[in-house]
Amino acid sequence: MTDRRVAIITGGANGIGQATAERLAAQGYRVEAWDVDEAALARCDETIATRRIDLAELKQVEAAVAEVADCYGRIDVLVNNAIWRELEPINELSLASWERTLRVGLTVPAFLTRWVAPHLRDAGGGVVVNISSIMSRRAGGIAPAYVAAKGGLDALTGELSVTYAAWGIRVVGIRPGAVDTSLSRDYGEPAGESVDAMRRWSCDHIPLGRWARPEEVASLVAYLCSDEASYLTGTLIDLDGGWSTSHFPASLRDGLPRSDDRKTE
Repeated sequence: MTDRRVAIITGGANGIGQATAERLAAQGYRVEAWDVDEAALARCDETIATRRIDLAELKQVEAAVAEVADCYGRIDVLVNNAIWRELEPINELSLASWERTLRVGLTVPAFLTRWVAPHLRDAGGGVVVNISSIMSRRAGGIAPAYVAAKGGLDALTGELSVTYAAWGIRVVGIRPGAVDTSLSRDYGEPAGESVDAMRRWSCDHIPLGRWARPEEVASLVAYLCSDEASYLTGTLIDLDGGWSTSHFPASLRDGLPRSDDRKTE
């Protein structure tokens, strides 16, 4: 049994998952990055163990958990990051696409947590971090299966936190906003907008005025997995540059009249 903490990260070869794998590995974790993208897995840092796995195949997932536990003798952290989606409104979305998105984005986190939980308990308690999205509560009309999966994941986070608290397991969720990954960049295409136009529009609505870097999400994951966050469970953290709390875009807000611009009687 290794004396180093062991982390499993789904979707660990790209974007947020890759940044998280690198961050935890740098902190001394033995990291297992799971992904369906073989080319991306091949580019992972040599300090990170990789596993090509189609998360939609639940038998593969359950078997992989057993293999990781047998290999290292422990599991301490699970990051449910993987997602699959197509950008189509509900009247154009295929049933197959809906079902695959819900399977990868909601069913897998539920059952993967179930299969990992006994190992987290045996390691003295552990942490499950669910990567959700502010899209779970912001209507866009272009990704119904994705937002349904993320909304379900938000609810599941609270449910699992109560279920496994007695085992010393904490379950927390992160809702990123716009993050500079390939998954986020393609939001510009369905509306006929360029990626640059989509970025300008979103940055106008984000008080901090920019997209997040994957490394910034990874930093929050690392904190949540640390002993510094030992009393934090069952909560959802919006990591969106203030987007979810902002009412006016900057271009409109900056043009609003100020009190000294108004006539007084």
